[in-house]
Amino acid sequence: MELLRYPFFQNALVGSLFVCIACGIVGAYIVSRRLVFIAGGVTHASFGGLGLGFFLGINPILSALAFSIASALGVEWLSQRQGVREDSAIAAFWALGMAFGVICVYLTPGYAPNISAWLFGSILTITIADLWLAGILAFLLVIGFLLFFRPVLYAAFDREFAQTQGVRVVLIERLMMLAIAVTVVASIRLMGIMLLMSLLTIPQMTANIFTSSFRKMLVLSVLFGIAGCFSGLLASYWLNVPSGAAIIFIQALLFLTCKAAKQILPY
Repeated sequence: MELLRYPFFQNALVGSLFVCIACGIVGAYIVSRRLVFIAGGVTHASFGGLGLGFFLGINPILSALAFSIASALGVEWLSQRQGVREDSAIAAFWALGMAFGVICVYLTPGYAPNISAWLFGSILTITIADLWLAGILAFLLVIGFLLFFRPVLYAAFDREFAQTQGVRVVLIERLMMLAIAVTVVASIRLMGIMLLMSLLTIPQMTANIFTSSFRKMLVLSVLFGIAGCFSGLLASYWLNVPSGAAIIFIQALLFLTCKAAKQILPY
């Protein structure tokens, strides 16, 4: 309980709560649509925006946000309009973003920025601005899914049927790609680029052990994400390791434990 007296740990708890809500909702869509590779590509491509922000001396979160959105929409444009295979387009933006970010970091004048905090996450780097970004994103996602749950559900599981029902599938897909990009940037401080994709998939995999309902999967993904994040933050403080690595390790243990329990107690 002594940790709750420290402002940095309070920020980390609040930030992880907002991030888990956003990642739980967006991750359920990603897993259902089998878009994990796209999420990984956008996540790693955002490093190019971080490097550009360091080089230009601007807020790296803003440049990473612009880079992530451009990468997400670029992948969709290449794969749907230019005839490029989706996995090839993702790999291109993935490699381009990482390479561009490394070049910008090495060209940045003065002291080299602390890249490890961005790659693996650090609770010490969370700011009030990050909390506002994550909080607003989580609020908008909750409201959006409450209002448009059925169209998103149709678009995620049966694109052709959704089109016959008058659902604007293309618009929903682009909005969800935008949500993926913003969620990635809002979560970088806590999870880090290298590990963020796991928070978009492991809680959803754990939830999928107990239910195949998309609605229940959304709720359980958020709950499993929160449990893993809070436990991982405590472990990272006690062990003095990066918060992102500790959170993902706990999430993986939680998944394996639930999977084993389901095998032993199938009912």
